[in-house]
Parts: sequence; structure tokens; C-alpha cells
Amino acid sequence: MKLSQTPLAGLQVVDTEPVGDARGSFERLFCEQEWAPVREALRFVQVNLSTTAQRGTVRGMHFQRAPATEAKLIRCVRGQVYDVAVDLRGGSPTFLRWHAVELRADEPREVFIPEGFAHGFQALSDDAQLLYFHTAAWAPACEGGIRHDDPRLAIDWPLPVTAISDRDRAHPLLDDTFPGLQA
Repeated sequence: MKLSQTPLAGLQVVDTEPVGDARGSFERLFCEQEWAPVREALRFVQVNLSTTAQRGTVRGMHFQRAPATEAKLIRCVRGQVYDVAVDLRGGSPTFLRWHAVELRADEPREVFIPEGFAHGFQALSDDAQLLYFHTAAWAPACEGGIRHDDPRLAIDWPLPVTAISDRDRAHPLLDDTFPGLQA
């Protein structure tokens, strides 16, 4: 496993190391011991799989507020996506900055998104699937979101947005009163 820091503190790109032979391959997606120097006692309590049927679809931008803030480890297991994280940590030097990572099923790469970030993605292929490992269980009372097309963020989506849920479309735009999240 190789961790690469992005311009947003705590947001990591994780390159895993598949081992292959004539039978196929084996790949470790997470090992608590290997993460210990970076993030002691990292523990996942929920695993989700999302399938996005149509290329161009955007899901997000989602987050959870305290006391259910969560970190996520995300892996594309089918197709490819443009995965975006936005720093919503109040007081962070990169507050409201975003960073994107292209994730593809045929590349051994993951992205680790720490607490205090919003997350979303755009499917770059039909039938894209993401596997999510979460450090906190979903808490409906703590969930929140921001608009994928918020002009204050100016996320540069690579494709025209072909589909987005009514719920995601209804997320508020950020204004000057948004204090950020406490991780």
C-alpha cells in the first residue's frame, strides 16, 4: 500500500499492490496495521456499494455532521468515476477547496476522505460501482449536503451532468454564514 497526500490535508490517494499469478490476483483493500502510522485505530463500521447506471450522473455532495462525522475509504469496482472531496472543516487552511481523483475498476487505487469533507462523484462510464467503507454508521439526523454546481466551489465536472437526484439538486448553495463542519 502506498499513500499519497493530496493538496487537502488528510485526503489521501491509496495505491494498493495486487499480487497475481496464473489463477488471477489478490489485493488487500485495507489493513489496520498498515494504516496505523497515518491514522491510528482506523476502524470501519459500515460498508456500502453504489451502482450508477448512466454515464454523466452526479451523486453528491454528501457529508455527516457531528456527532456522526465519518471518514470514507472509496474504491471503484466497476467502470470509472471522477471522485470529488470538498474540505468543509471550519478553520482549515483549505476550507471550501476541492480535489478530484479519477477512480477506475482496472486500476488499484482508492481514496481516503477524512471527517469534515463532503463527497460526491460523477460516473464516467455506464454501470459504475463504488465500494465505500465508513467509520460511522449512517445517521439520517446528521446527514447534509451541498450543491454539486455551487458557484462558490466551481467544481470542474468532466462531463455534462446528465442525471442528479431531486434530493441532491435541493441541497443548499453555500453562503457567507456557513461556518464549516467540526470533525
